[in-house]
Amino acid sequence: MIPLSVLDLSVVTTGTKPAAALRNSIDLARHVDGLGYVRYWLAEHHNLASVASPAPDVMIGQIAAVTTHIRVGSGGVMLPNHAPLVVAERFKMLEALFPGRIDLGLGRAPGTDGATAYALRSRLDRREGDDFLERLHELILWQTREFPSGHPYHNVVAMPDDTPLPPIWLLGSSDYSSELAAQVGMGFAFAHHFASHDAIDAMVHYRNRFQPSAWSASPRAILAVAVIAADTDEEAERLAASFDLNRLRRDRGQYLPLPSVEEALAYPYTDSERTSIQRNRSRLFVGSPATVQKTLQPLIDASKPDELMVITAVYDHEARKKSYSLLAKAFGLKAVE
Repeated sequence: MIPLSVLDLSVVTTGTKPAAALRNSIDLARHVDGLGYVRYWLAEHHNLASVASPAPDVMIGQIAAVTTHIRVGSGGVMLPNHAPLVVAERFKMLEALFPGRIDLGLGRAPGTDGATAYALRSRLDRREGDDFLERLHELILWQTREFPSGHPYHNVVAMPDDTPLPPIWLLGSSDYSSELAAQVGMGFAFAHHFASHDAIDAMVHYRNRFQPSAWSASPRAILAVAVIAADTDEEAERLAASFDLNRLRRDRGQYLPLPSVEEALAYPYTDSERTSIQRNRSRLFVGSPATVQKTLQPLIDASKPDELMVITAVYDHEARKKSYSLLAKAFGLKAVE
């Protein structure tokens, strides 16, 4: 069976404040570590009332410290928001402290709105436009130390200098991202849960165009999907009501905390809103473990990921933990101690 991983946004709900959401992330990581999940990634978002984690590197250290087996990483660090040297130093430190258990996932988007993105970068350099490739190249050079003689950074060393960067993954939701990951020979993680681009096309394109590199000799592809599982289809649908209303609001630019099931079920949806919800369901897999597995399998067969990364956003923390437990059993994960 395909390996499973977790993508966590530290979701804030109307009943769970941001600080509690962060503690829930640590609790969930402990839980899935014992279930046999192979990876736990934290997202970077800013100025969103629905997401509590703006600093995945901080959370990675906290989670790696309380887990034993699972790899912990960023899903991802939004590289345009950070000086590449800072990213190199922080992730080399994490790798030094937790050798062989850290991943560095990199994203091109700011993970926020325009004003907040400006605030994040206003005291950095003033490069205009999409400079992701330039920043990625610089990050790699902090690892290889191949700045040419005479370059201002030639004698600057990213510490700790006896520790390499962890494996790098490029995150994406478009054909450009898959092409870039293939060209530079790095791992690729595709965000099916919010992408408008076809996941199968992106994943197949990545594999077909992959160029072996010092980072990876062969393609490594992760497919990130949104899943809500419960004992029955009916209970899963009930839990998904929170997601439906939250997604509807997000489409309007309202990034609010996740509403309760009761609030979502009582909401007076119009016909057009129900149509929007049905359209958004193409990015969400809901049901009993058997139903989820059945509906996911065609996508898995066609896109051929090496790993399935699951994001589950439900109002109740215990229901979220149970969803991951049910999926672990359905996909045949081996529990570890």
